[in-house]
Amino acid sequence: MSVNIQSIKQRFGIIGNSSGLIRAINIAYQVAPTDLSVLINGESGVGKENFPKIIHQFSPRKHGAYIAVNCGAIPEGTIDSELFGHEKGAFTGATESRKGYFEVANGGTIFLDEVGELPLPSQVRLLRVLETGEFIRVGSSKVQKTDVRVVAATNINIQKAISENKFREDLFYRLNTVPILVPPLRERGEDILLLFRKFAQDTAEKYRMPSVKLTHDAQHMIVNYRWPGNIRQLKNVAEQLSVIEQDREIDMDSIVKYLPSINQSANLPAIYNEKSVDEKTFASEREILYKILFDMRSDMTDLKKLVAEILEKSDHDIEINEENAGIIKKLYKKEDIIPSVIKHRIPQQNISYDMPDDSDDYQDTEAIIEESLSIEDKEKELIIKALEKHGGKRKLAALELGISERTLYRKIKELNL
Repeated sequence: MSVNIQSIKQRFGIIGNSSGLIRAINIAYQVAPTDLSVLINGESGVGKENFPKIIHQFSPRKHGAYIAVNCGAIPEGTIDSELFGHEKGAFTGATESRKGYFEVANGGTIFLDEVGELPLPSQVRLLRVLETGEFIRVGSSKVQKTDVRVVAATNINIQKAISENKFREDLFYRLNTVPILVPPLRERGEDILLLFRKFAQDTAEKYRMPSVKLTHDAQHMIVNYRWPGNIRQLKNVAEQLSVIEQDREIDMDSIVKYLPSINQSANLPAIYNEKSVDEKTFASEREILYKILFDMRSDMTDLKKLVAEILEKSDHDIEINEENAGIIKKLYKKEDIIPSVIKHRIPQQNISYDMPDDSDDYQDTEAIIEESLSIEDKEKELIIKALEKHGGKRKLAALELGISERTLYRKIKELNL
């Protein structure tokens, strides 16, 4: 069955040419003539609501009712009544009988958005409808039949919800007969620019103003931004820029103000958000830093041992040239004892730690390396601070440093603290 993707996009207002989007449209079109259940997966704001409409309009049920239900927006106490109806007097406020969505949509299609938010009792009722086409109104004992095509959508990790006993596994497999994955905006490349132009043009026409345009740098920025809010967020940004900015040409400096995570730090990833940071955050980061420092120290010790062992076990008397001698000198600092197996192979003129006066580049490099590899002083400083903070109590200091009390005791002896 051939499909004209372009005509479908125009009909349902879908913009974009990314492979993931085209595949999702194609699957929706192919499955439309069947009565198979479809589960649409995708992050919030990616446009999942378009695909049930495609399925309905290209199905034999297109002349029947199409009802979209947001399961997350209906209170748990009334969700069964909304979906399956109720009898008069079934609960307080039920002054008359009422048909539910499954009864009203008989012969048509129901789109259950945020299906992962359904309470477990409602999931049992939904499973029965999917398997037998039968349901019972709230407050009734009469079994009724309905012929409804169910398309569901979710933005949560259903497998995780199943493992946490929040979603029935049998219902998942019944809904997931045909899965459709709608890609997030950050994976759609140039579609971002197409969508921005569309939203900017719509805003300009609505408020009778010239449309905003992006500079090359600004275009590059929005294409590489993560868009956690997806299409919904992009539309908001386009509308804000159109209304707030006076200049109709938007450069990188202007657009960065409307992209929250970039605005916090335009060039570097933030370790923490200033507004939400607390003592626990600092403690976690400090523990990570201590662990990295101690691991680096351990790695350096292991590296020195490895170099000595390789040279010692070598069948040949490997001569260390001047270039390698410089590396060895940086590896073994002044306070270290260079193993004899290494020392006797280093040209004597290279054993000295004095730096040549006429080698500025080498001095700069040496200074950087010495600073980055001098872990002992930093280690000593951190241990002293931890001990001072906890009044000399080693157990609490070790906990603060993220190491065992035994390791701390050994470090204290090694560093003569």
